[in-house]
Amino acid sequence: MAISLSVVLLLLIVLVVMIRGGSIKAGPAVVAALFGFFLASSGLGPTITKVLNDIAAAISRISF
Repeated sequence: MAISLSVVLLLLIVLVVMIRGGSIKAGPAVVAALFGFFLASSGLGPTITKVLNDIAAAISRISF
């Protein structure tokens, strides 16, 4: 849960910066956000969550 919340906050910050910077307009941003919302509630939502959790786990196992 903490990872998904962090990702949501990070993507929100990126979205706000892109809107304020003029590289994306508010309309397409709303469409993209709604697409993500409905995609998450579809049958693909759990699969996408599992893949992202696996990627986060793999990154956390990398030692520098």
